[in-house]
Amino acid sequence: MSPSGAEFVKQIKAQVDEVDPSEVNELLHEGVTVVDVRETDEVVAGKLPGATHIPRGHLESRIESAVPDRSQRVILYCASGNRSALAANTLIRDLGYEHVESMTGGYTLWKDRGYEVETPFAFTPEQRQRYSRHFLLPEIGEDGQRKLLEAKVLLLGAGGLGSPSALYLAAAGVGTIGLVDDDVVDVSNLQRQVIHTTDSIGTSKVDSAERAIHALNPDVVVRKHETRMDASNIMEILEGYDIVVDGVDNFPTRYLLNDASVRLKIPVVSAAILGFEGQLSVFAPYEGPCYRCLFRVPPPAELAPSCGANGVLGVLPGTMGLLQATEVMKLIVGVGTPLIGRLLMYDALDASTSEVRIRRDPECPVCSREPEAISDEEMGVFPDYEAFCAAAG
Repeated sequence: MSPSGAEFVKQIKAQVDEVDPSEVNELLHEGVTVVDVRETDEVVAGKLPGATHIPRGHLESRIESAVPDRSQRVILYCASGNRSALAANTLIRDLGYEHVESMTGGYTLWKDRGYEVETPFAFTPEQRQRYSRHFLLPEIGEDGQRKLLEAKVLLLGAGGLGSPSALYLAAAGVGTIGLVDDDVVDVSNLQRQVIHTTDSIGTSKVDSAERAIHALNPDVVVRKHETRMDASNIMEILEGYDIVVDGVDNFPTRYLLNDASVRLKIPVVSAAILGFEGQLSVFAPYEGPCYRCLFRVPPPAELAPSCGANGVLGVLPGTMGLLQATEVMKLIVGVGTPLIGRLLMYDALDASTSEVRIRRDPECPVCSREPEAISDEEMGVFPDYEAFCAAAG
């Protein structure tokens, strides 16, 4: 650094409050916001535990997403304390942040003193190319992409709704995708189930979907559950997944899924389609209503015909399945406002949407109780939903 440059940094540092690494080490356990402004290649070697990485060149455009409250205390650090001081001055002077400090000595002094270091997830060069557009989004970035790669999502059905969801979740880099389906590909499926091809006719849907997913993104782990999900296996199938994408087409399985997901506290992104209309909601146990808060009992059979009996516009599952994939990504990354407590309704003929608010039912037979209140004997024991739905019809 030239003498004039060094003098300029010295002047800036005199105007910015600095905090010693020992104090930062104590503050980490209190949830203070710490931002690493070093370049990506510097962070690969390690960073402060829980620190948010925003390269100095992107700080002005991304800091608001990480720290929306300008009165919040923020501590910046770099390698030695110079860049972070300059960055702190910019946040205070140009962006109106009120309480920004720079860590003395930066990461070098932190590491020399032997404080805990977190080794960030290391993306391969191929991953950096593949997910480069996600890295550019401040709402996702490297941390969000890491969450996607570490996520485990279960798709119930590799059909109309599961096809677009699976393809786009795989393209986005969701690390593990589970597929539950016991059916084989039929020529009548190809009008809407776009993950399958004519060459797949007669083969199992989970095998066909696995080939398509790996052709798109070979890094995705595909777990195949070639079985019909019922009360005897649902707990075993669901356990270990972070989110479930509901693409089933019958009420018995929907009610079974609801009770199991509530007991396991696994959010379900649910969609339904018929004719030219679709519905979408997110059932997040104990954050919002469950499926039985919305539909205490199944509707009469004549009011809920299947797609096979009533028909469905071929593109409609694509529309709703992509919305499901979008909600899944929002839940994984932790951005936006998921459709929790809201039912989105789409009419393809009118190209219109409407929304209905849903509240938790305090007398709901399932989610009105905490999972801890359910005995071990009750876990995995379900009523006869086939009979339950038949009686309701």
